[in-house]
Amino acid sequence: MTATTPADREATQQAPSQTSPESSPEALKIALLGAGTVGSQVARILTEDAGMLAARVGTRLELAGVFVRNPDGDRDYRLPRELYTADAEALVDSADIVVELMGGIEPAKTLIERAIAHGSAVVTGNKALLAQSGSELFRAAADAGTQLSFEASVAGAIPILRPLRDSLAGDTVTRVMGIANGTTNYILDQMDSTGATFDDALADAQALGYAEADPTADVEGHDAAAKAAILANLAFHAPFRIDEVHCEGITRITAADNEAASEAGYVIKLLAIAERITARDGTAGAVLRVHPTLLPREHPLAAVRGAFNAVFVEAENAGELMFYGPGAGGAPTASAVMGDVVSIARRLVRGGAGRTHTPKSVVPALPVGEAHTSYMVVLRVADRPGVLASIASSVAEHGVSIVSMRQVPLAEDDLVAEESSEEYTDETPESVLRIITHEAREQDLAATVAALEQLDVVTEVVSVLRVEGN
Repeated sequence: MTATTPADREATQQAPSQTSPESSPEALKIALLGAGTVGSQVARILTEDAGMLAARVGTRLELAGVFVRNPDGDRDYRLPRELYTADAEALVDSADIVVELMGGIEPAKTLIERAIAHGSAVVTGNKALLAQSGSELFRAAADAGTQLSFEASVAGAIPILRPLRDSLAGDTVTRVMGIANGTTNYILDQMDSTGATFDDALADAQALGYAEADPTADVEGHDAAAKAAILANLAFHAPFRIDEVHCEGITRITAADNEAASEAGYVIKLLAIAERITARDGTAGAVLRVHPTLLPREHPLAAVRGAFNAVFVEAENAGELMFYGPGAGGAPTASAVMGDVVSIARRLVRGGAGRTHTPKSVVPALPVGEAHTSYMVVLRVADRPGVLASIASSVAEHGVSIVSMRQVPLAEDDLVAEESSEEYTDETPESVLRIITHEAREQDLAATVAALEQLDVVTEVVSVLRVEGN
């Protein structure tokens, strides 16, 4: 028996378990579509960490080229000029793995379809495209025997999609609730912690690079809605689209809303929620919704600060799980992209069919009115005897019960402001009434609010916010 030295043993431990890069017949060619914030970081990792990646994969990962509209433009990470091209189709046709980080629907969809038809594996972070046409693309990849991976499409660096698909595959996920947009979480956190107005917090987020110049997709909830559809797709093994997600943004959240929430022991977060429910008519399905939500300050999601994301998962056997981390940014999101790239590359080195995601279940998307939630309703009411009884009676008529009711006289500055109103007189003093309900069906809660608006003792429904996590 031949003796081994410590150096021999160390070399054996460090050798890759798969085919070594030196013995591989050729490198795997990577086509990168897009060189923005995330694309530039993917290019950096492929270039600077080439040795480490080759050792982990079993062969070299060669950046074949980067598609950009202007090959001579400035980049966050500058590659040799010859790697940039404006010919996306030729680049896609030359690659083993296509990484799509352009965003938008077209030409991203056409280029992904071209890659799949060519037999190339695809990695994408395009949440908008997946939420609109994911099922179609998944079927195409399955039919072609190739792979479409998309971990980077939800929550940046947080590994949430693979656990839903793989780790919880033997369980029944009943609910997914998360902070899926870092921009809105930063804005709401600033409003809560510093008292900033929405406009000031948004301007701050833009200055820090958390928000785009046009923040509509974030602040109106569209970005979170796309992610809700993707999460539901994996959690419930059924196809969902963004147009099946009830969506409300945060642009109407005011300092008064934050003050009322804080006084009641809550914090406001924009949540993406997907949950299995049974409708009133007995139909089993799922409700997908995105909206500002009150969370008790002791809830784990309430402590998620700044531009971070977190996803809270409830499953029948695993119980409650939470995934937390940076939800955006070039390097964190590139980490998720490269996880998919390495996974696919290892499979290509070993051989075998691509791993595909093809939803099998039939779980209909139900109207948001079937969801079960609680409301916090802030009313401006007449300050006279019998008001509370009248309101309590109206709430009860709709099968809704009240957890708490707090009446606060209008502040002096509010009274001054009201004196300019034609409806205000010294003989009709008013107060603010804050009601928090027990959980009920959304459609019953909405009907309750509509009825309260018609009461002669109610001057105005100031705000309505849903409450979760009680």
